[in-house]
Amino acid sequence: MPVRCLSRGGGTGGWRAGLIAGLLLIALIPTAFADPADFQRGAALIAENRFASLEEGVALVAASGDPQARKLLLALQGSDLYLRKSDRTLVVAARGTDGYDLLDPLTGEPAGSVASKRELKRVRINNRLRSQLRSAIAGLDLSHPDPAVRLSGVTEMIANLDAEGLDLLRARMPNEPDAEVREAMTTAIALGDLESPDPEARIASLAELKGTLHPAVRGSIRRLIDTDPDPEVRQAAQRATDSIEFKLQLYSLAETLFFGLSLGSVLVLAAIGLAITFGVMGVINMAHGELIMLGAYTTYIVQQLMPDHIGASVLIAVPAAFLVSGAVGILIERGVIRFLYGRPLETLLATFGISLVLQQLVRTLISPQNVPVANPEWMSGAWQINSVLSLTMNRMVIIAFCLIVFAALYLVMRRTALGLQVRAVSQNRAMARAMGVRSARVDALTFGLGSGIAGVAGVALSQLTNVGPNLGQSYIIDSFMVVVFGGVGNLWGTLVAGMSLGVVNKFLEPWAGAVLAKILVLVFIILFIQKRPRGLFPQKGRAAEA
Repeated sequence: MPVRCLSRGGGTGGWRAGLIAGLLLIALIPTAFADPADFQRGAALIAENRFASLEEGVALVAASGDPQARKLLLALQGSDLYLRKSDRTLVVAARGTDGYDLLDPLTGEPAGSVASKRELKRVRINNRLRSQLRSAIAGLDLSHPDPAVRLSGVTEMIANLDAEGLDLLRARMPNEPDAEVREAMTTAIALGDLESPDPEARIASLAELKGTLHPAVRGSIRRLIDTDPDPEVRQAAQRATDSIEFKLQLYSLAETLFFGLSLGSVLVLAAIGLAITFGVMGVINMAHGELIMLGAYTTYIVQQLMPDHIGASVLIAVPAAFLVSGAVGILIERGVIRFLYGRPLETLLATFGISLVLQQLVRTLISPQNVPVANPEWMSGAWQINSVLSLTMNRMVIIAFCLIVFAALYLVMRRTALGLQVRAVSQNRAMARAMGVRSARVDALTFGLGSGIAGVAGVALSQLTNVGPNLGQSYIIDSFMVVVFGGVGNLWGTLVAGMSLGVVNKFLEPWAGAVLAKILVLVFIILFIQKRPRGLFPQKGRAAEA
């Protein structure tokens, strides 16, 4: 169906009417009924490189239904469309290694290259053409089979609303099958109606926009509050603004809660291994942070061995870090700690010395500087819920990973022979030994298990923060705080305490600052321990109550 809506010498009114007609054809007429010849005729008019012919050419290309139409218009809009001087052929130019690579916009095929832009002449556009192009491209987007592309087109139109775009949206909305796209269209139309001279229409639009979070909506409503001459319109605008502000506060709280849970997950992962060793053996392990650090460095080494498979390397690093840190933990217990049972101060000093040795070992063997650990593709980006709330994928994965590690450890402690022996030794070591439990073996395996969990925590931390020799020092104090607050040796207590402290810390940070928030949390824990010395979930058993 040829589009003859624009004449090269037509006035402004004829141009606008023709543009609206062309856009309605784009949006409402299926591609099967478009005339492919219009694409060639439109391209020929664009090649004349005169503003009048460009207007008609853009309308013909947009209504042609040709698969290359959108790419041609985007190139023209982006000032990437040129005429090759040698043969007056339309080409799209992009900088290459030796000059400029050319692409035929009519076929999408390569069209050679030129050494210099002097061999090309840019097809220039003015502001009126830019507006026409925006509307034409948006019209093509609205007829695209992919709802995401249609939604992107509506979003682009909201940012550059004009009368032609509003007419296009009104014509297209009754036939739009996707609810999200239809909602965006409704928002765009209501936003455009805020400029209506009729106060009733403006009030109706404000009712439609109440609670809408798009930034353009908030700005337009604020302008009405300040400038609209009708008091009822200003009151309706104020009500709409209050509704939007209330939603913004809710989403801000949700975002803070999400960051609090992600911080809490890190604290739980860092502390849960310490809760086992501290609860069963009563050992204050100051080298726990360095075991976390070893897990992070294990991730780095695995990635160096698998540079082309970052996603798989992170998954492989989880068991690898567990084995590395677990083996180091067993060596520490067998080589040092077993000779110091019953002497907590000497144990503290010995493990502090071991932490310094491990730090220096990493500096010597790997690097004294931070090392890069890449995020896999499936942990990159964010889940965009709306225009004001997005949840980063790496933190979502860390929260899920924390719960998986907790569930696995809980099953080990409740459903295995080792878990039964660990609980027996932690509740009454003498009775467990009298029943035939080899407490020395349980101590070594328990320390190895707790150290392995610390290594797994290091894998998670490597995806959130810098990996360096001092990584563990940032979490050792927080780990002890979580263990003491939750109840020594209690897994549920560690989970509740870690998540609670993470959320409280994030809610305090906006008004107290990061440092003062940590101080306030520490003061709270000190006061809490004064009232409940054994934490939220105290351990049961004769030894625990002694």
